[in-house]
Amino acid sequence: MDFVLVKTERFQELLNLQIAYKTEIGEDCPSKNDFESLKHAIEQEKINFYGCVCGGKLVACCSICLTYSTFNYDTAGVFEDFYILPAYRHKGIARKLVMFAYANSGVSSLSVGCADCDIGMYNALGFDIPLGNMLAYNC
Repeated sequence: MDFVLVKTERFQELLNLQIAYKTEIGEDCPSKNDFESLKHAIEQEKINFYGCVCGGKLVACCSICLTYSTFNYDTAGVFEDFYILPAYRHKGIARKLVMFAYANSGVSSLSVGCADCDIGMYNALGFDIPLGNMLAYNC
């Protein structure tokens, strides 16, 4: 298994993981416009995707968006899009992928917003500092 920064040359594989992820969590499949917007964001380095490649195939991904945080007055990251194909789960990929993404993103802190049912998983991966509740603005 190899861990990589996912660039646009692996974009179709990334889209396949995005579709599988959205399907598994019961969300609508992104549209063609959504995918075009995502590709542009990757090209502009507004979002960085990291992945695990096994046998030449992208089997897992996560993303980090860079921001600045007064949590520690430095560059911070927001962790999202965490997905591992079912056949590759429970093989140690999750922890290694999070560590790789953190180390290669250049952030000094990393936060994740998640569903209550995922708190245990994220705690096990090292996300164990509570920062209150994350809410999304309903515009």
